[in-house]
Amino acid sequence: MCLCNRAMCYLQIDEYEEAVHESSKAIELNPAYIKAFLRRAQAHEKVDKLEDALADMKKVLELDPANKEAAKAVRRLEPVVAERREKMKEEMLGKLKELGNSVLGRFGMSVDNFKSVKDPETGSYSISYQP
Repeated sequence: MCLCNRAMCYLQIDEYEEAVHESSKAIELNPAYIKAFLRRAQAHEKVDKLEDALADMKKVLELDPANKEAAKAVRRLEPVVAERREKMKEEMLGKLKELGNSVLGRFGMSVDNFKSVKDPETGSYSISYQP
């Protein structure tokens, strides 16, 4: 309890990394300590580690399915985290496309010349060249 209380103090004075550290120690000692997960999730959210905050809130719901604070936080965080993942995926694909075009450009080709089709049964992709 002392560690979790220290985490709350750190949250109050905007020392979020310390709050994460103290909450994590409390969780190590008691992996079912809901309040420590809640505090750590709050700290993660303050430092913009939304995926970690979401994971902690989901753990709270796993331990206490009736926890309204965690349920509300999960509903709020899930779409934001999903949007961030999608944005990161698009950025990564854009960078890969640029890299591919820089290599293929030497041969007069582009990644746009290639078409990929996903096989719904196996999940594998078939890639074909279209000049």
